[in-house]
Amino acid sequence: MEKSIEQIKQYVRAANYIVAAQLYLQGNFLLEQPLEADDIKPRLLGHWGTCPGINFIYAQLNHLIRAKRVSMMFVLGPGHGFPALQANLFIEGTLEKYYPEAKRNAHGLAYTAKQFSWPYGFPSHSNPGVPGVILEGGELGYSLSTSFGAALDNPDLVVACVVGDGEAETGPAATAWHLNKFIDPASDGAVLPILHVNGYKISGPTIFGRMSDEELHSLFFGYGWEPTIVEGEGDDVYEKMMTALAAAHARITDIQQRVRSGEEIERPRFPMIVLKTPKGWTGIKEFRGNKIEGNCLSHQVVCTEAKTDAEQRAAVEEWMRSYKFNELFDAQNGFADAVLACVPDEVLRMSENDHAFSGRMHKDLHLPHAKEFDGDGECTPGEKDMSSMRKAGAYLKTVLERNAENKNFRVMSPDETYSNKLDDVFQASPRQFAWPIMPWDKDLAHSGRIMEMLSEHSLQGLAQGYILTGRHAVFSSYEAFVPIIGSMADQYAKFLKIARETLWRGDVSSFNYILTSSGWRQEHNGFSHQNPGFIDNMLEKHGCFINVYFPPDAHSTITVLERCLKSKNEINIIVAGKTPEPCWLSMEQAWEELVRGLMIWDFASDPDPDIVFAGIGDYMTKEALAAIDIVKTEAPEVKARFVNIVELSALGIGSAAACRLGLYDFDKYFTADKPVI
Repeated sequence: MEKSIEQIKQYVRAANYIVAAQLYLQGNFLLEQPLEADDIKPRLLGHWGTCPGINFIYAQLNHLIRAKRVSMMFVLGPGHGFPALQANLFIEGTLEKYYPEAKRNAHGLAYTAKQFSWPYGFPSHSNPGVPGVILEGGELGYSLSTSFGAALDNPDLVVACVVGDGEAETGPAATAWHLNKFIDPASDGAVLPILHVNGYKISGPTIFGRMSDEELHSLFFGYGWEPTIVEGEGDDVYEKMMTALAAAHARITDIQQRVRSGEEIERPRFPMIVLKTPKGWTGIKEFRGNKIEGNCLSHQVVCTEAKTDAEQRAAVEEWMRSYKFNELFDAQNGFADAVLACVPDEVLRMSENDHAFSGRMHKDLHLPHAKEFDGDGECTPGEKDMSSMRKAGAYLKTVLERNAENKNFRVMSPDETYSNKLDDVFQASPRQFAWPIMPWDKDLAHSGRIMEMLSEHSLQGLAQGYILTGRHAVFSSYEAFVPIIGSMADQYAKFLKIARETLWRGDVSSFNYILTSSGWRQEHNGFSHQNPGFIDNMLEKHGCFINVYFPPDAHSTITVLERCLKSKNEINIIVAGKTPEPCWLSMEQAWEELVRGLMIWDFASDPDPDIVFAGIGDYMTKEALAAIDIVKTEAPEVKARFVNIVELSALGIGSAAACRLGLYDFDKYFTADKPVI
């Protein structure tokens, strides 16, 4: 152990130096000369305070991986701790594999440092251009739920999730601690949360930083975890953390083996670690009478005027030289053997875990064809009522059945699978819940394909983690309530935009939403259940990979659902009602309209119209057709046309690059000069 601890110390010293180099240096990267103003970047960006703890955690996890050959992913909650993650990827050689200029020599160090927080270089936070990353780091709170999504149906995977103590104050993080109650030790992997308590946010203390050890232990034990508190800043903390990680891995293995051998554990209590290290650990202790290390003043860049203030620059130089990087790194040959001894074999590196590369794990779903759900043949428009959601439930049931063996498809819903009329899925699978189940509980089991929790944030995170590790999911909710995850969806869309351009990530299945109880229907819920804000939000900024579908009837809903589940690298939103509504189109007509995105409905249209009606969605389509019926009754001389629109996209009509309907087609549907309602 003593030798391993000494190697880890040297590794962490090297990583901390590389973090500082990224924050400050544009030259003199090995400090071969005294630090000069020209060596300092013109603008200092990034976050220092969380990075030393991240480097410490990463190195300790690497030791566990090497010792036990663990298949492990790394999810970084404090996203602006990215320079630490980048430093580790540089040391282990993963960065060079994907960015060949980042060689482990003086040139590669210069490249890595100069490109950090630089235009067209590396961003200041976790991002999809980083191997091993499945979480956009620009917004806090989503690391834990994303980690649980990655662990589902990956029985041999451990997801190490670093949760910052500032991040832990967010609502999404607070509720995600309860996702341990949904993990089935028999068929799922494990999440090992490491709550990093360094005590401070940008300008003040964190809540968790001011809690006693007893309070922290009581809180997380009450959440169903087995917490271990590791605290310190000297040599002893290295041994404490090594021991805690070994014990955590042993406990995870024990629970899984016991359950997989047939033993029933009523409340499987998985381990977590609370790591307490100083903010800005190993950095500048004090400057001009202000406490820096162990205080909020180390949160971002310390000594921000180092380029122009000689005293600040001297403090930065003294700090960086304290790591004795020249003992750990050679300009030509790279890192010392003691540092490299901490790096796992490439196949075991967290940054190279196959599950973090969706393209390596992705398998297409075995999907039924929509025609299998056409029991009506040639549909007489408006003659028969059908529920779009009932049809969708029957379709999803079949999807679950046909993909049961692959275990790569799940349905997420905030306790609304029944309410959304999708409950046919329970004929194929129960809801998953790993804690006690009562004899009278319905459609509930320790293992299942349906995930329900009254937290849209947790479900969004579960779906993201599940999809970005190569699987498929549908998230159903009410149109009125889904705006609560609007910001999460924005972050995911940003991640997806760059991931689509990052070829080595491979294809990812589309994120599919089903939204019901749409804003146009007035019923017993009335005003409280009206809010199309999520749709507005998703359409207004994200471009051609965001698709919003408003199927006008049940047949259209099935065709849209099939297309969405086949698609890749997109975000699809299906908006449809739950109530029985008229069926207007045959399956064949529904497919024809879906290909175009819109269609003239001949049965409700006259040639050479005087006026054009357009309808979007089931309820508004019915209202528009009713209006046409009134016109034909009250003013039969007026000729009307009805255009149904099934798909909206951010770029609308007329963008040949992104949309199916070019501007030159507009007059074909809406005429050149007739009024449109």
